[in-house]
Formats: sequence, C-alpha cells, structure tokens
Amino acid sequence: MSARKDPYKNYRFRVDIDEIQAGFSSVTMPEVKAEVIEYREGSDLKSGVRKLPGRIEYENIKLKWGITSSLDLYNWWKTVREGSLKRRDMSITLLDDNGNEACRWNVVNAWPVAYKPGPLEATGNDVLIELLEIAHEGFERVL
Repeated sequence: MSARKDPYKNYRFRVDIDEIQAGFSSVTMPEVKAEVIEYREGSDLKSGVRKLPGRIEYENIKLKWGITSSLDLYNWWKTVREGSLKRRDMSITLLDDNGNEACRWNVVNAWPVAYKPGPLEATGNDVLIELLEIAHEGFERVL
C-alpha cells in the first residue's frame, strides 16, 4: 500500500524576480489554454469539423503586497511607463509545511503591464496593498 499524499496548502509560497526582493500576500496564477482551430476539408465524409490546437494563451499574473519603503517593483513598472521595457524571468514556488520547495513554476520574459496602489481609508487599520499585473511569454511547472 502506498503512503497517503495530502495536497499542499496554498499559503506558503515565494516569488523570485531576478534580483528584486519582495514578499507578497497574494499571487493570482495565470490560466493557460490552447486556442481551438476548427477545420473541415471539402472531401471529409463526416459533417463535423476537426479541432486542432492553435496558439497557447497565457493570462497575466497578479501580485499583491503590503506597501513598504522599497521602490523595486514600482521602479520596474516605471521603466515600462517610460518606454524602456525590462523583461525579467521569475519563479513562483509553493513551499510545504517544512518550508521546502513542493512545486515551482518558472515564468519567462515577464514585465509589468499595470500598477495599482490600494485605497486609503481614514477609518481603517488594514495594511495598504499594492498590485502589480505581470504579462509574460509562458511558464512551466518544473517540480
């Protein structure tokens, strides 16, 4: 009988973006899907269409973190705004209960497409959250 394998929890993770050091409270992982191309030849005997895989489409990654004095992520966004795009590779790593790598997704040619500081609330006491949306050219699960 094989040992039971429980699923990993989603709250322990690490994001590495080249030399940028930051902690994140939330990472929205992108959906990836293949475009479906429908095709039918005139000599096909059946009336249905063939379905072929087309382009692979990746949604953007969304990173959220509590604002600090570090400007690293904002300055990365600023390079895009100023027209000097800097693409970076990044990895998103899920950690197990002992802090060891359980799953890792490597992301290639990532760059910020949107930046949003959170709302300021005079009556609140929550941490101010910033959001950075990241476009990329694909990712692979390597663990």
